[in-house]
Amino acid sequence: MSDAGAVTLVDAHHHLWDLGRNHYPWLSDRPEPHFFLGDYDRLKRDYLPGDYRRDAQGHNVLATVHCEAEWDRGDQVGETEWLTRVHAAQAMPTAIVAHAWFHTPESEEVLARQAAFPLVRGIRSKPVTSLSPDAMTPGAPGTMQDPRWLEGFARLERHNFSWDLRVPFWHLYEAAAVAQAFPRTPIVLNHTGFPWDRSPEGLAAWQKAMEAIARQPNVHLKVSEFGLKDQPWDYESNRQVVLRAIGIFGIGRCMFASNFPVAGLRIDYDTLVRSVSRILDGFISAERHLFFVGNAAAFYRLEGIARKLGQRTD
Repeated sequence: MSDAGAVTLVDAHHHLWDLGRNHYPWLSDRPEPHFFLGDYDRLKRDYLPGDYRRDAQGHNVLATVHCEAEWDRGDQVGETEWLTRVHAAQAMPTAIVAHAWFHTPESEEVLARQAAFPLVRGIRSKPVTSLSPDAMTPGAPGTMQDPRWLEGFARLERHNFSWDLRVPFWHLYEAAAVAQAFPRTPIVLNHTGFPWDRSPEGLAAWQKAMEAIARQPNVHLKVSEFGLKDQPWDYESNRQVVLRAIGIFGIGRCMFASNFPVAGLRIDYDTLVRSVSRILDGFISAERHLFFVGNAAAFYRLEGIARKLGQRTD
């Protein structure tokens, strides 16, 4: 395809999996009944570096960050070991966001083992959440108010780890309290805070929660995954979400992330990147560069990218 409109980027969030070699319960024997995009049967296939590169071939991807993909939780370090071998053979991913529970007895040991791998930059550990705001149980085991969970979270700073935060927007007030309590731990909110309800009332509630967590300066944002359950990807609706999100956090704390192959349930990689680039048409070149390259490279400490940071992203 033509290079016209090609974007230079760091992809701050994608996944890889090999279902023949590794066990991902949600992709095999334990389907997720509440998956946020609805039917996800098309994801139940291998997705390896060659697949990612075919999807992304229209753009100049400088580096990628692999975010844990719910590998069997009985072997939390296994995914990191596998990805390290993939990196050695395929030169990707550039960095890893690994998994470790914060509230379990083995938390300290698992975090220490993850820290032994040079590619690991941070941890994604999903706290216990509710399906709706009126079903929350504050302080329950595994929630962000659980003392044992907070004890485990405190260990991130010791290992120089960031935290990838993935929760529905109604939990962002709890997350803001965590960010305030641990100001030296970098946090990045995944998937634009999940603005699932696009009604005026739903967007107002999402925006209020986003504003609450954005007040904490150690919190950054992955502008990613605006797909909706059983609905097509809509440019105008998603444009409003992206511009609101960037307005709340500021361009200096926002980074592009594809969430592939999951986002591929609603949109192809090329259209996604070009759509986001078009949404950012009103930003100057330096700001676009921060969004597509610089912010992710700095947040995840991507060695080897610094010499490339002078390249334009459009």
